[in-house]
Amino acid sequence: MREAPRLRVAFFRPDDERTEEAVELVESLGADPVPDPMLAVEPTDAAPRSDADYVVLTSKTGAELAAAADWDPDGATVCAIGDATAAALRAEGYAVDHVPAEFSSAGLVDSLGDAVDGARVEVARSDHGSAVLTDGLEAAGAYVHETVLYRLVRPESAGESTELAAAGDLDAALFTSSLTVEHFLAAADERGVRAAAIEGLDAATVGVIGEPTRETARAHGITVDVVPDRADFEALACAVVEDAAPTHHE
Repeated sequence: MREAPRLRVAFFRPDDERTEEAVELVESLGADPVPDPMLAVEPTDAAPRSDADYVVLTSKTGAELAAAADWDPDGATVCAIGDATAAALRAEGYAVDHVPAEFSSAGLVDSLGDAVDGARVEVARSDHGSAVLTDGLEAAGAYVHETVLYRLVRPESAGESTELAAAGDLDAALFTSSLTVEHFLAAADERGVRAAAIEGLDAATVGVIGEPTRETARAHGITVDVVPDRADFEALACAVVEDAAPTHHE
């Protein structure tokens, strides 16, 4: 029996250790990785405020930039969305007081509940953070301040995956945020292949992290096949490859 061709799987993480880890993971799953970084980090050199009752960090990048700015929580309750964020904070020497069971903005708001009523809450994150977090905390009675630690921009080199999708040469795509969806489509626009790329994604297996990313994809005409229960890249990659592999043949 002739061996089936390997799946070609695209992902869009920043061009740092996250891409290296993703390449190793996808290869370990028996697929061919197509790294196409759609996000680059531009630090603002800002630091989270130190006069809050609660401080929320939403990403590994944010945790590392807060540490680089010599941020001092000064007794605040430190909240991290996701295990990766919590691990990054601990690696920098910070104590993490709260990690919601659901790794999302809505999950954090729900888990804090009435505890933040009347409290000062600092949210430190990128310039593309969801309003679900800040609006939810304010609705819970918190006094919310947001600090932008970094901006997320699209690298000029991004776009190889859009051409593969347009040519029907992509078997799966892994979107980790709404912004990766938007940057993928912007790169496709620049190459004049947007419609063909979306058609190519429809023929592939598309996986996303979280409902907000699913809604963004759907709003742009992209059909989403997989949303893993656990909101992390490993769960996403495993679920997508498992979903795609049974139907992949010559």
